[in-house]
Amino acid sequence: MTQSLNQPLSGNEMPRFGGIATMMRLPHAPNAAGLDACFVGVPLDIGTGNRSGTRFGPRQIRSESVLIRPYNMATRAAPFDSLQIADIGDIATIPYSLSRSVDAIENGIADILVHDCIPLALGGDHTMTLPVLRAMAKKHGPVGLIHVDAHADINDTMSGEKIAHGTPFRRAVEEGLINPHRTVQIGLRGTGYAADDFDWPRNQGFKVYPAEELWHKSLVGLMGEVRQHVGSGPVYITFDIDSLDPAYAQGTGTPEIGGLTTIQALEIIRGCWGLDIVGCDLVEVSPPFDTSGNTALTAANLLFELLCILPGVQRRN
Repeated sequence: MTQSLNQPLSGNEMPRFGGIATMMRLPHAPNAAGLDACFVGVPLDIGTGNRSGTRFGPRQIRSESVLIRPYNMATRAAPFDSLQIADIGDIATIPYSLSRSVDAIENGIADILVHDCIPLALGGDHTMTLPVLRAMAKKHGPVGLIHVDAHADINDTMSGEKIAHGTPFRRAVEEGLINPHRTVQIGLRGTGYAADDFDWPRNQGFKVYPAEELWHKSLVGLMGEVRQHVGSGPVYITFDIDSLDPAYAQGTGTPEIGGLTTIQALEIIRGCWGLDIVGCDLVEVSPPFDTSGNTALTAANLLFELLCILPGVQRRN
Protein backbone atom coordinates (compact mmCIF):
# COMPACT_ATOMS: atom_id res chain seq x y z
CA MET A 1 0.00 0.00 0.00
CA THR A 2 1.25 3.48 -0.76
CA GLN A 3 -0.70 5.24 1.98
CA SER A 4 0.06 4.92 5.67
CA LEU A 5 -1.59 2.01 7.45
CA ASN A 6 -4.72 2.70 9.45
CA GLN A 7 -4.31 2.35 13.20
CA PRO A 8 -6.96 2.22 15.94
CA LEU A 9 -7.32 5.47 17.83
CA SER A 10 -5.23 5.26 21.01
CA GLY A 11 -6.81 5.66 24.41
CA ASN A 12 -4.03 8.14 25.11
CA GLU A 13 -5.26 10.37 22.27
CA MET A 14 -8.97 10.10 23.03
CA PRO A 15 -10.52 8.56 26.17
CA ARG A 16 -11.98 5.15 25.42
CA PHE A 17 -15.43 6.42 26.34
CA GLY A 18 -15.17 9.15 23.68
CA GLY A 19 -14.95 9.31 19.93
CA ILE A 20 -16.96 7.70 17.13
CA ALA A 21 -17.94 4.07 17.77
CA THR A 22 -16.20 2.22 14.95
CA MET A 23 -14.76 -1.25 15.45
CA MET A 24 -11.67 -0.85 17.62
CA ARG A 25 -11.94 2.91 16.92
CA LEU A 26 -10.54 2.41 13.44
CA PRO A 27 -11.06 5.01 10.72
CA HIS A 28 -14.40 4.77 8.95
CA ALA A 29 -14.24 4.23 5.20
CA PRO A 30 -17.15 4.60 2.75
CA ASN A 31 -16.27 1.34 0.96
CA ALA A 32 -13.54 -1.31 0.73
CA ALA A 33 -11.43 0.42 -1.95
CA GLY A 34 -7.75 0.31 -1.00
CA LEU A 35 -8.32 -1.98 1.98
CA ASP A 36 -6.89 -5.43 2.63
CA ALA A 37 -9.53 -6.24 5.25
CA CYS A 38 -12.56 -4.51 6.67
CA PHE A 39 -15.09 -4.77 9.44
CA VAL A 40 -18.69 -4.57 8.24
CA GLY A 41 -21.88 -4.73 10.26
CA VAL A 42 -24.91 -6.80 9.29
CA PRO A 43 -27.78 -5.68 11.56
CA LEU A 44 -30.32 -8.46 11.11
CA ASP A 45 -32.69 -10.43 13.32
CA ILE A 46 -35.75 -11.15 11.21
CA GLY A 47 -34.40 -14.64 10.49
CA THR A 48 -34.78 -15.64 14.14
CA GLY A 49 -37.63 -17.74 15.48
CA ASN A 50 -37.78 -16.75 19.14
CA ARG A 51 -35.52 -14.25 20.95
CA SER A 52 -34.67 -11.34 18.67
CA GLY A 53 -32.25 -8.44 19.20
CA THR A 54 -29.27 -9.34 17.01
CA ARG A 55 -30.02 -6.33 14.82
CA PHE A 56 -28.34 -4.37 17.61
CA GLY A 57 -25.32 -6.69 17.72
CA PRO A 58 -22.94 -4.77 15.42
CA ARG A 59 -23.43 -1.51 17.30
CA GLN A 60 -22.85 -3.10 20.72
CA ILE A 61 -19.82 -5.10 19.56
CA ARG A 62 -18.28 -1.88 18.28
CA SER A 63 -19.01 -0.16 21.58
CA GLU A 64 -17.29 -2.88 23.62
CA SER A 65 -14.35 -3.08 21.19
CA VAL A 66 -12.90 0.16 22.58
CA LEU A 67 -11.17 -1.98 25.23
CA ILE A 68 -9.04 -3.86 22.68
CA ARG A 69 -5.49 -2.74 21.95
CA PRO A 70 -3.84 -3.21 18.54
CA TYR A 71 -1.23 -5.90 19.33
CA ASN A 72 -1.93 -9.53 20.20
CA MET A 73 0.38 -10.24 23.10
CA ALA A 74 -0.13 -14.03 22.96
CA THR A 75 0.46 -14.66 19.25
CA ARG A 76 2.52 -11.50 18.57
CA ALA A 77 0.23 -10.73 15.64
CA ALA A 78 0.37 -7.11 14.47
CA PRO A 79 -2.55 -6.80 12.04
CA PHE A 80 -2.56 -3.00 11.85
CA ASP A 81 1.14 -2.92 11.02
CA SER A 82 0.56 -5.52 8.29
CA LEU A 83 -2.68 -4.67 6.50
CA GLN A 84 -4.77 -1.67 5.56
CA ILE A 85 -7.95 -2.07 7.65
CA ALA A 86 -11.00 0.10 8.29
CA ASP A 87 -14.60 -0.11 9.44
CA ILE A 88 -16.89 0.44 6.45
CA GLY A 89 -20.10 0.66 8.46
CA ASP A 90 -23.20 -1.47 8.04
CA ILE A 91 -24.93 -3.15 5.14
CA ALA A 92 -28.39 -1.59 4.84
CA THR A 93 -30.71 -4.47 5.64
CA ILE A 94 -34.47 -4.08 5.23
CA PRO A 95 -36.28 -4.52 8.57
CA TYR A 96 -39.56 -5.61 6.94
CA SER A 97 -38.22 -8.16 4.45
CA LEU A 98 -35.88 -11.09 5.04
CA SER A 99 -35.65 -11.92 1.32
CA ARG A 100 -34.67 -8.36 0.38
CA SER A 101 -32.22 -8.25 3.30
CA VAL A 102 -30.60 -11.47 2.06
CA ASP A 103 -30.15 -9.89 -1.38
CA ALA A 104 -28.72 -6.71 0.18
CA ILE A 105 -26.20 -8.71 2.21
CA GLU A 106 -25.03 -10.67 -0.83
CA ASN A 107 -24.62 -7.48 -2.84
CA GLY A 108 -22.86 -5.71 0.04
CA ILE A 109 -20.33 -8.50 0.46
CA ALA A 110 -19.83 -8.71 -3.31
CA ASP A 111 -19.00 -5.00 -3.33
CA ILE A 112 -16.27 -5.71 -0.75
CA LEU A 113 -14.85 -8.68 -2.65
CA VAL A 114 -14.56 -6.64 -5.85
CA HIS A 115 -11.72 -4.81 -4.11
CA ASP A 116 -9.96 -8.06 -3.08
CA CYS A 117 -10.71 -7.10 0.51
CA ILE A 118 -11.37 -9.70 3.23
CA PRO A 119 -14.61 -8.97 5.12
CA LEU A 120 -15.03 -9.57 8.83
CA ALA A 121 -18.77 -9.32 9.41
CA LEU A 122 -20.44 -8.38 12.68
CA GLY A 123 -23.85 -10.04 12.99
CA GLY A 124 -26.72 -10.19 12.98
CA ASP A 125 -28.46 -13.55 13.06
CA HIS A 126 -27.02 -16.59 11.32
CA THR A 127 -29.26 -16.21 8.28
CA MET A 128 -26.69 -13.69 7.07
CA THR A 129 -24.03 -16.32 6.40
CA LEU A 130 -26.00 -17.77 3.47
CA PRO A 131 -25.85 -14.59 1.34
CA VAL A 132 -22.25 -14.05 2.42
CA LEU A 133 -21.39 -17.54 1.14
CA ARG A 134 -23.26 -16.82 -2.09
CA ALA A 135 -20.98 -13.86 -2.70
CA MET A 136 -17.91 -15.86 -1.66
CA ALA A 137 -18.73 -18.71 -4.06
CA LYS A 138 -19.11 -16.32 -6.98
CA LYS A 139 -15.57 -15.09 -6.40
CA HIS A 140 -13.79 -18.20 -5.09
CA GLY A 141 -15.97 -21.16 -6.04
CA PRO A 142 -17.12 -23.56 -3.30
CA VAL A 143 -15.17 -22.72 -0.15
CA GLY A 144 -14.08 -24.75 2.82
CA LEU A 145 -16.03 -23.89 5.96
CA ILE A 146 -15.17 -23.84 9.65
CA HIS A 147 -18.46 -23.46 11.51
CA VAL A 148 -18.36 -22.99 15.30
CA ASP A 149 -21.84 -23.22 16.78
CA ALA A 150 -24.13 -24.95 19.27
CA HIS A 151 -26.47 -25.75 16.36
CA ALA A 152 -25.87 -27.41 13.00
CA ASP A 153 -28.21 -24.95 11.21
CA ILE A 154 -29.07 -27.56 8.58
CA ASN A 155 -32.87 -27.61 8.96
CA ASP A 156 -34.72 -28.01 5.69
CA THR A 157 -37.33 -25.47 6.76
CA MET A 158 -38.28 -23.39 9.78
CA SER A 159 -42.02 -22.67 10.09
CA GLY A 160 -42.24 -23.59 6.42
CA GLU A 161 -39.52 -21.14 5.34
CA LYS A 162 -36.45 -22.27 3.44
CA ILE A 163 -34.31 -19.33 4.59
CA ALA A 164 -33.92 -18.60 8.30
CA HIS A 165 -31.17 -18.67 10.89
CA GLY A 166 -31.48 -22.45 11.28
CA THR A 167 -31.20 -23.35 7.57
CA PRO A 168 -28.13 -21.64 6.02
CA PHE A 169 -25.81 -24.62 5.75
CA ARG A 170 -28.35 -26.95 4.16
CA ARG A 171 -28.95 -24.26 1.54
CA ALA A 172 -25.18 -23.78 1.19
CA VAL A 173 -24.74 -27.48 0.38
CA GLU A 174 -27.70 -27.53 -2.03
CA GLU A 175 -26.45 -24.42 -3.85
CA GLY A 176 -22.86 -25.66 -4.08
CA LEU A 177 -21.50 -22.75 -2.06
CA ILE A 178 -19.31 -24.87 0.23
CA ASN A 179 -17.31 -28.04 -0.26
CA PRO A 180 -18.87 -30.51 2.21
CA HIS A 181 -15.66 -32.52 2.33
CA ARG A 182 -13.78 -29.41 3.47
CA THR A 183 -16.37 -28.42 6.08
CA VAL A 184 -16.04 -28.70 9.87
CA GLN A 185 -18.61 -28.05 12.60
CA ILE A 186 -17.39 -27.56 16.18
CA GLY A 187 -19.38 -27.33 19.41
CA LEU A 188 -22.74 -28.82 18.41
CA ARG A 189 -24.95 -29.81 21.33
CA GLY A 190 -28.34 -29.50 22.99
CA THR A 191 -31.71 -30.82 21.92
CA GLY A 192 -32.97 -31.37 18.40
CA TYR A 193 -36.09 -31.73 16.31
CA ALA A 194 -35.16 -35.30 15.35
CA ALA A 195 -32.77 -37.94 16.65
CA ASP A 196 -30.67 -37.74 13.50
CA ASP A 197 -30.31 -33.95 13.33
CA PHE A 198 -26.52 -34.08 13.53
CA ASP A 199 -26.26 -37.04 11.14
CA TRP A 200 -27.29 -35.04 8.06
CA PRO A 201 -24.07 -32.99 7.98
CA ARG A 202 -21.97 -36.12 8.54
CA ASN A 203 -23.74 -37.79 5.64
CA GLN A 204 -22.77 -34.85 3.41
CA GLY A 205 -19.09 -35.24 4.34
CA PHE A 206 -18.84 -32.68 7.16
CA LYS A 207 -16.46 -33.38 10.02
CA VAL A 208 -18.53 -32.85 13.20
CA TYR A 209 -17.12 -32.32 16.70
CA PRO A 210 -19.95 -32.32 19.27
CA ALA A 211 -19.37 -30.28 22.41
CA GLU A 212 -19.52 -33.36 24.64
CA GLU A 213 -16.37 -34.69 22.98
CA LEU A 214 -14.55 -31.45 23.80
CA TRP A 215 -15.37 -31.00 27.49
CA HIS A 216 -12.33 -30.51 29.79
CA LYS A 217 -9.91 -30.58 26.84
CA SER A 218 -7.49 -28.27 25.12
CA LEU A 219 -8.42 -27.97 21.44
CA VAL A 220 -4.90 -27.39 20.14
CA GLY A 221 -4.67 -30.99 18.94
CA LEU A 222 -8.13 -30.92 17.44
CA MET A 223 -7.23 -27.90 15.36
CA GLY A 224 -4.42 -29.87 13.78
CA GLU A 225 -7.08 -32.32 12.57
CA VAL A 226 -9.25 -29.43 11.39
CA ARG A 227 -6.46 -27.87 9.35
CA GLN A 228 -5.74 -31.23 7.75
CA HIS A 229 -9.41 -31.80 6.94
CA VAL A 230 -9.92 -28.33 5.47
CA GLY A 231 -6.63 -28.46 3.59
CA SER A 232 -5.52 -25.91 1.03
CA GLY A 233 -7.83 -23.56 -0.79
CA PRO A 234 -10.15 -20.76 0.33
CA VAL A 235 -11.75 -21.11 3.77
CA TYR A 236 -14.59 -19.17 5.38
CA ILE A 237 -15.00 -19.06 9.17
CA THR A 238 -18.38 -18.50 10.78
CA PHE A 239 -18.49 -18.22 14.57
CA ASP A 240 -21.82 -18.24 16.36
CA ILE A 241 -21.44 -16.76 19.84
CA ASP A 242 -23.86 -19.39 21.18
CA SER A 243 -21.12 -21.97 20.65
CA LEU A 244 -19.86 -20.66 23.98
CA ASP A 245 -21.47 -21.76 27.21
CA PRO A 246 -24.07 -19.25 28.49
CA ALA A 247 -21.76 -18.66 31.46
CA TYR A 248 -19.56 -16.75 29.00
CA ALA A 249 -22.14 -15.54 26.48
CA GLN A 250 -25.63 -15.16 27.85
CA GLY A 251 -26.56 -12.43 25.37
CA THR A 252 -27.70 -14.59 22.49
CA GLY A 253 -30.96 -15.83 21.03
CA THR A 254 -30.61 -19.58 21.52
CA PRO A 255 -28.30 -20.35 24.46
CA GLU A 256 -27.37 -23.99 25.15
CA ILE A 257 -25.69 -25.24 28.33
CA GLY A 258 -22.53 -27.34 28.21
CA GLY A 259 -20.77 -25.19 25.65
CA LEU A 260 -17.25 -24.17 24.77
CA THR A 261 -15.14 -21.96 27.01
CA THR A 262 -13.57 -18.70 25.92
CA ILE A 263 -10.16 -20.40 26.14
CA GLN A 264 -11.32 -23.09 23.71
CA ALA A 265 -12.67 -20.36 21.42
CA LEU A 266 -9.23 -18.76 21.34
CA GLU A 267 -7.62 -22.14 20.62
CA ILE A 268 -10.00 -22.71 17.72
CA ILE A 269 -9.37 -19.35 16.10
CA ARG A 270 -5.62 -19.30 16.70
CA GLY A 271 -5.50 -22.86 15.36
CA CYS A 272 -6.69 -21.57 11.97
CA TRP A 273 -3.43 -19.65 11.46
CA GLY A 274 -1.94 -20.47 8.05
CA LEU A 275 -5.22 -21.29 6.30
CA ASP A 276 -6.28 -19.36 3.21
CA ILE A 277 -9.03 -17.41 4.98
CA VAL A 278 -11.17 -15.37 2.60
CA GLY A 279 -13.73 -14.08 5.11
CA CYS A 280 -15.16 -14.43 8.61
CA ASP A 281 -18.23 -13.59 10.60
CA LEU A 282 -19.26 -13.45 14.25
CA VAL A 283 -23.02 -13.81 14.67
CA GLU A 284 -25.95 -14.01 17.09
CA VAL A 285 -24.95 -11.40 19.69
CA SER A 286 -28.23 -10.08 21.13
CA PRO A 287 -27.66 -7.03 23.35
CA PRO A 288 -31.12 -7.06 25.00
CA PHE A 289 -30.09 -10.32 26.70
CA ASP A 290 -26.50 -9.15 27.35
CA THR A 291 -27.07 -7.36 30.64
CA SER A 292 -23.37 -7.02 31.54
CA GLY A 293 -21.99 -6.40 28.05
CA ASN A 294 -19.71 -9.43 28.41
CA THR A 295 -21.14 -11.21 25.38
CA ALA A 296 -20.44 -8.28 23.07
CA LEU A 297 -17.02 -7.80 24.67
CA THR A 298 -16.20 -11.46 24.03
CA ALA A 299 -17.43 -11.13 20.45
CA ALA A 300 -15.25 -8.07 19.88
CA ASN A 301 -12.19 -9.92 21.16
CA LEU A 302 -12.93 -12.95 18.98
CA LEU A 303 -13.27 -10.71 15.93
CA PHE A 304 -9.86 -9.24 16.75
CA GLU A 305 -8.48 -12.78 17.01
CA LEU A 306 -10.01 -13.56 13.60
CA LEU A 307 -8.34 -10.46 12.20
CA CYS A 308 -5.02 -11.67 13.60
CA ILE A 309 -5.06 -14.92 11.58
CA LEU A 310 -5.79 -13.41 8.17
CA PRO A 311 -3.29 -14.03 5.37
CA GLY A 312 -0.62 -11.35 5.33
CA VAL A 313 -0.71 -10.56 9.05
CA GLN A 314 2.83 -10.48 10.41
CA ARG A 315 3.92 -11.67 13.82
CA ARG A 316 6.49 -9.60 15.70
CA ASN A 317 9.41 -11.36 17.36
